[in-house]
Amino acid sequence: MSSNKRLSRAYRNAKTLLFDDFSKFIFFSDCHRGDNSFADDFANNRNIYFHALRHYYKEGYQYCELGDGDELWENLKFEELFEAHKNVYLLMRNFYMGNRLHMLWGNHDMVYKDPDYVRKNLGSYFDPIDETDKPLFPDLTFHEALILKHRDSGQEIFLLHGHQADWWNYTFWRWGRFLVRVLWKPLQVWGIADPTSPAKNYKELIKVERRIKKWILQNDSILTIAGHTHRPRFASPGEIPFFNDGSCVHPRSITGIEVSGGEITLIKWQISTREDGTLQIVRVVLEGPKKLKDYHKKRPTS
Repeated sequence: MSSNKRLSRAYRNAKTLLFDDFSKFIFFSDCHRGDNSFADDFANNRNIYFHALRHYYKEGYQYCELGDGDELWENLKFEELFEAHKNVYLLMRNFYMGNRLHMLWGNHDMVYKDPDYVRKNLGSYFDPIDETDKPLFPDLTFHEALILKHRDSGQEIFLLHGHQADWWNYTFWRWGRFLVRVLWKPLQVWGIADPTSPAKNYKELIKVERRIKKWILQNDSILTIAGHTHRPRFASPGEIPFFNDGSCVHPRSITGIEVSGGEITLIKWQISTREDGTLQIVRVVLEGPKKLKDYHKKRPTS
């Protein structure tokens, strides 16, 4: 199956969520939450991520995670990730309990395609204090893609991880997982990165982005937000409306995309230094905000 067909199938099968100009969404992807070992890229930014996510929770945002939230190529069990980053998952549970959590699966957590796996591993957790199982994400459903549809204008925002345009990581993800577990994870401890990852392979990154852009042009220039490549992208009105929220494993920062007040913004959260030498976590606008309606191409009614 071609990347074009995989993207079209993801669009056809996507769950639709209605939104309006009062809705607020934050999109993160590629967190790659690990086990807090030397191979856990997320561990370096976990405090930045937690602070940012807590901000969005307090401000009433809905959280959309566009795949590869959990690093299940390097790690065998979700339980290891939960124990390493328990505060993060409990904060995500708050979003979930308020019907404000929307999860997609990517190539590194494609096992979440299986509802039974999700129910068994993410449905509850063991509390050693009470020595009882407590609910975590009961009945949580992961999707391959989502469509945000504006209540008034009908404008759509297509959300997916983006590995649908990467034939190796979509079709042969089990082989990729095997290689990472037996080869690249041990080498990563010594600082050697996996060269097969599109985030590390610039030529493959360009190919993935080109395929997605081609699909967008063939499908009424629908505004599309993806992850996978770890490279933040922000389109200006008049350009191909392809956006990428980047990742949460950049050196010393995380990037994401906000949709709020009918506008879209590419943001970064990072640690900065005050004049007195103390550190603080700050939100930085990288590009935007731009009005969503400026990207809207109305479809023919006939």
